[in-house]
Order: sequence, then C-alpha cells, then structure tokens
Amino acid sequence: MSVKNRLFWVAAIAGLILDQVSKFILMRSLELNQSIPLWEGVFHLTFVTNKGAAFSLFSEQGEWLRWLSLIVSLGLMMLAWLGPPMNRWEQLGYGCILAGALGNGIDRFLYGEVIDFLDFRLIRFPVFNLADVLINIGIVCLLIATFIKPPNGNGKHPST
Repeated sequence: MSVKNRLFWVAAIAGLILDQVSKFILMRSLELNQSIPLWEGVFHLTFVTNKGAAFSLFSEQGEWLRWLSLIVSLGLMMLAWLGPPMNRWEQLGYGCILAGALGNGIDRFLYGEVIDFLDFRLIRFPVFNLADVLINIGIVCLLIATFIKPPNGNGKHPST
C-alpha cells in the first residue's frame, strides 16, 4: 500500500519528534531563564517561555493561539490526506510547517506557553525553538515549489 504524500508525513513526524525531544532535554537540563553559552556572545542555549506568537506578539491575549495551532495542523493534515498529490518541495514545506505548528501547539496546550531556547545574541534576535525553525524551512520550501516548476513529460520545463 502506498501512502500519498509520504514525504509530508515523514517531515512532520521527524520534525515534531526533534522539536519535542529538544524541549524535553532543555527543561530537564536548565532552569527557567538560565543560559549556557555555546559560543560566548554569539549563540547561547537560553531557557525562556513565550505566551505569544513570534517576537512575543499577542503575549497578553495569546490564549487563542493554541486553537489556531490546532486548526492549522488539522487543515494541513487534511490537505495531505484528502488533497492532490504534492511535489517534493510542497510535501517537505507543508510537513515542516505542520511539525512546527504541532510542536508549538503542544507546548501551548501542555504549559500555556511555548518553550524557547535558541538564542542568537550576535544579531540580538528573539529566542526561538526548533518548531520556529521548521516553520521557516517550510516557508522556504513552499517558495521554492512556487518558483521551480517540475519538468513536463519530455524533460523540458513547461513554457509559460
């Protein structure tokens, strides 16, 4: 039996496992607000939480974000299961976005906030997590899928 959009499911499951395992290890290894420099002044592991979305947006009224994560996740699963077969870039992109949405959604449902720990200090970027990275990788993959059209049957790119 063949699974439609197999790469989507592999990316989603692998990404979710990596995200949740990294957060589990972090929470067992560091105290809240504790930071360990891996490269002093450049990259640290810093255990913080975020009740909001990216850049702490909506942190005061972020309760609805858990439901948004759930709706987005269900929508992506329905797309992969019931929708048409996707090309590899689409499968990888949507799978990574699903992994990120589920990873941060699980945090919101379990803890009421998202666990963040990747801290790039060289550019003063907000602390983030692997789920955030996966969502961004997914967006890049979807952009690639948009601009790179698969070749048609004769090996040539379709003319526009």
